Parts: sequence; C-alpha cells; structure tokens
Amino acid sequence: MSDTDLTDRLTHPRYPRSNGYDARWTIENQMGPHALWLLEWLAPALGLDTLRPGARVLDLGCGRAMTSVFLAREYDVQVTAADLWVKPDDNAVRIAEAGVDGRVLPVHVEAHDLPFAEGTFDAIVSIDAYQYFGTADLYLPTLTRLLKPGGRIGVVMPALREELPGDEPPEHLRPFWDPGFWAFHSADWWRRHWARGGTVEVETADWQPDGWKDWLLWSEVCAEESPYDWMARMARESVELVRADEGRTLGFVRVVGRRT
Repeated sequence: MSDTDLTDRLTHPRYPRSNGYDARWTIENQMGPHALWLLEWLAPALGLDTLRPGARVLDLGCGRAMTSVFLAREYDVQVTAADLWVKPDDNAVRIAEAGVDGRVLPVHVEAHDLPFAEGTFDAIVSIDAYQYFGTADLYLPTLTRLLKPGGRIGVVMPALREELPGDEPPEHLRPFWDPGFWAFHSADWWRRHWARGGTVEVETADWQPDGWKDWLLWSEVCAEESPYDWMARMARESVELVRADEGRTLGFVRVVGRRT
C-alpha cells in the first residue's frame, strides 16, 4: 500500500490530532490497539486544566512511547514515559527523533514499584496497560499518592460491554479467548472498583461507542502493513477476534478519577 493510500485509510474524523502523525510510524511502533486514537478519546475527559502546558504527566505502560510523544507535542506537558518491557534507551531514540527529548523522560519501571515521591504528578495516564496491573483492590491507592491533590488519573483499556456471568467465555469467543482477557471489565465494574477505594472521585467511566470498529480497522491495516511477521500475526489474531465479536462483548472503556 502506498503511503498516501495508507494515510487515507487511517484518517479518522474522530481523531483529528492523531491524523497528523505519520501512519507508518504508528504502525511500526504499535503494540496493540491504536494508542493515539485511544489517548485522543481520553484527553477531553481529563480536561485542558489537567493537560495544561508544563504539567507533569506520568505515562504508565507507555510501550514504545508514542503516547508520550503525543502528550508532549499536543499539550506541551512534561512526560515521564514509564515502561517495563521497552528499554529506555530505545524509547530515547524515538523521543529524540520526534523532537521532544526535552519534554519526555523515558524510564524503566514496574507498575508495583514506582520510584516517585508523593505528589509528583499533575496527571497519570495509562493506555492499553492498566488492566494488566490495576485490578487489585489495593493498587489504586498506592498509585494515586503520586498525584498532587486534585490531580487526575485517566486510563483507557480493552473492556467488556457487560460483566460476564459464570466462569466461561462467551461461546462465540471461545476459539480466541486468552486467560488475560479475564482482566477485562465493564465501565460499571471499573467505576465501582475505583470509587470504593476512597482515594479518587470518579468523574468518567464509559464505553466507547463503536470502538470495536476502530479496533478492527486498525488491526486490518496492521495485518497488511506491519514490518515484522510477529506484528502481522498478532494483528491477524485481533482481526479474527474482533470480527467474531462485532462489539457484542469487547470494546474499550475510559475511566477518569480526581484525587480527593
């Protein structure tokens, strides 16, 4: 596919800021669903008073730092790009190439062992990562202590439209089900999970309308255009999963809370 055709295929009316980023760059650095689209959906719920110029933001589970670059470019914030699996030196190269090395600091951290002082950040953001470490009842209080009073945490995750009854996946998803999917939950589940901890006021917890369609489009393009076989294989698996479901069960939720 030509670069022009690729750009046209991925230009999306809901994500005008993301449309300004090189389509091949986003494919080469993806690690799942389109992280910039998900972040652009999250940002209005966080608010410009949170993502104000100079604000300090922790991008937790940043992957290859695309979201960190986006935050720095689009909102002129200072970002700590934290990830366990991607080496900071590798992310530092991408960050410098994007021209934001003065505003994004890559670090190697594990989500349960964050080496930051209480009240360090104005905001914490996590895109397609929080479900892997944030389902434990006691996790959110340990994380929100890193926020300044009144600071916000915002996350977007693959999710369930409704909580599943019983201990078995839906019949139509059995061939594709991965044990990790049990970490997916509904917007109502996440609202209740955050609210009962008492450390945040939950301001938003909602399901993305037709988010599965964006997931399918992105996966189809990545299956065709990914530069590595393993990337293309993962994208094809996502295509099969999302086509089988068509939004009946799977999609995305965003959750935003303000430190009380």
